[in-house]
Amino acid sequence: MTTTTPLGTRRLGRTGPAVSSPGLGGMGLSGAYGPSDDDEGVRVLHAYLDAGGTLLDTGDFYGAGHNEWLIRRALEGRDRDGVVLSVKFGAMRGPDGAFAGIDGRPAAVRNFLTYSLQRLGTDHVDVYRPARLDRSVPIEDTVGAIAELVDKGYVRHIGLSEVGAETIRRAAAVAPISDVQIEYSLFSRGIEDEILPVCRELGIGITAYGVLSRGLIGGSGAIEGARTVSPRFQGANREHNAALAARLEELAAAKAASVAQLAIAWVAAQGEDIVPIVGSRRLNQVDTLVDSGRVTLGAEELARIEDLVPRGAARGDRYPSQAMADLDSER
Repeated sequence: MTTTTPLGTRRLGRTGPAVSSPGLGGMGLSGAYGPSDDDEGVRVLHAYLDAGGTLLDTGDFYGAGHNEWLIRRALEGRDRDGVVLSVKFGAMRGPDGAFAGIDGRPAAVRNFLTYSLQRLGTDHVDVYRPARLDRSVPIEDTVGAIAELVDKGYVRHIGLSEVGAETIRRAAAVAPISDVQIEYSLFSRGIEDEILPVCRELGIGITAYGVLSRGLIGGSGAIEGARTVSPRFQGANREHNAALAARLEELAAAKAASVAQLAIAWVAAQGEDIVPIVGSRRLNQVDTLVDSGRVTLGAEELARIEDLVPRGAARGDRYPSQAMADLDSER
């Protein structure tokens, strides 16, 4: 690491754990955006942890379990209680890697957790959440099953992911919810209408992923892996969105920051109850993530960013049409 800037600390809602901000997303370390190297992945995880990072976000379906094994390897010899492991479950995959739906049945919840604990080499998960809503199972049943695992000590906190305001209310009526993980960035601001206000009403935090719109904001914009199917990367949409992000370059330079750091800082500035989750595949990206904490934005700068990239200015949905239809948060 070349930076000495400490990461900040925020709490996931009223009932959740204190975590470093930004958190580190692990999906890209397991081939989601092109080939990945395990040794480099461990170095990335170590760099984040050595910088004072505590929040590692993963999913049991990232690389069909690979990401959990990688995190286990990176945590060997380290203090388990010094790390907050946030795990998503429920996404089913076929042998060809294709996704095959969501399973939120109570029996499936217990089964998924059993395998995650084994792969992670731990006796508990800090935050456990369904990756998506299983519409065939009442959210009360899924959350109730996780609550039973909390009572038994296998899970510390319950989270949600990509769900709408009504589902959040129903889930919170069953058990305390620490946070909702959902896409939130300068290019994706739909949560501001209903989801964010409901979370704030109920004391639920937000862990915001996609803060760089998968690299469109301040990244290479290279089309690899999962990016190839994103409408925002297609044709004229990509050109338009890249031009939008380029509008931030002058302000970023004035702040002695990169565009990516400016975008991370913008998400963090939307409230102390929001923790950005930033995926990193290389050591220099960890430097960018950690050093973003020194970028502070005043009211005039936030207004300037709003003028440069108004809400709704990005073109293209954040997921392909079928995936968008499956999102409870978009209904």
